[in-house]
Amino acid sequence: MKRLFVATCVLLSASVWAEDATVDEAEMQAQFDAYAEQVQQQLNFQQGRVAIVGAQATTQLGDAYRYLNAADGRKVLEELWGNPPDSDVLGMIVPADVSLVSDEAWAVVLSYQDDGHVEDEDAAGIDYSELLADMQEQTADANSARQEAGYGTVDLLGWAEPPHYDAQDKKLYWAKELAFNGAAEHTLNYDVRVLGREGVLVMSAVASMHSLPVIRPAMQDLLARTEFDEGARYADFNPDSDRVAAYGVAALIAGGIASKTGLLAKIGILLLSLKKFAVLIVVAIAGLLSRVFKRKSGAEG
Repeated sequence: MKRLFVATCVLLSASVWAEDATVDEAEMQAQFDAYAEQVQQQLNFQQGRVAIVGAQATTQLGDAYRYLNAADGRKVLEELWGNPPDSDVLGMIVPADVSLVSDEAWAVVLSYQDDGHVEDEDAAGIDYSELLADMQEQTADANSARQEAGYGTVDLLGWAEPPHYDAQDKKLYWAKELAFNGAAEHTLNYDVRVLGREGVLVMSAVASMHSLPVIRPAMQDLLARTEFDEGARYADFNPDSDRVAAYGVAALIAGGIASKTGLLAKIGILLLSLKKFAVLIVVAIAGLLSRVFKRKSGAEG
């Protein structure tokens, strides 16, 4: 009942604020902070050695990072950051010393592409400029569907860091600069793909563009800490029995837009200022209330 009361108050306040810009911003911020604190208190943070369930992989986290399981990761993405639901999320890595709703908040979202062994012969011949142009066109084409779902538009502005493939360690990384709803504050998606025996571990960092100097070394650090388990590594591939993916390295970069419903189209802008909460709070809390009433209706029935 307490959760329902708080959620209702925030929803009503957010709705009024969205319609009436004269509402006290400090009061609105306080109400959201109370709601966000409640959400964060419900999260179960883990540290140390963590198995990434569903990916046959393990990450060794030091004191600088914390881990959230699939359910808690989705809670952050949907209820705090206003993203569409994503059933593919396996977990989330967050910095240990940063609030999840602060200006400096960032996270690495983990998922797994179970499409088979990705052969990397095409890696050396990829034209990344041509690939970027195709991705930009595909991103623009997806905006109508995003708007219909209530999540606004996204523009792929360019590489924040051009793609790089480490042929020895079978790891691919790149970064994209994005603009959500034409916002002046651009969003950073820093992507890593770790190739495995029969699939790909996806590590996607979400932050603001000004955090790139922080995210770049953090992702390299986390990349070194995260590996497939023995028996699931790229070198363990058995051509006589294991599946082979129908695509190569180039499709891993473009796949979030083209062949799969990837994180680029799902992770919205990190909420960096009060005005960006106006619509997204309504969406997040409305989803929360819907789940509460569904549970209540089911219990009564």
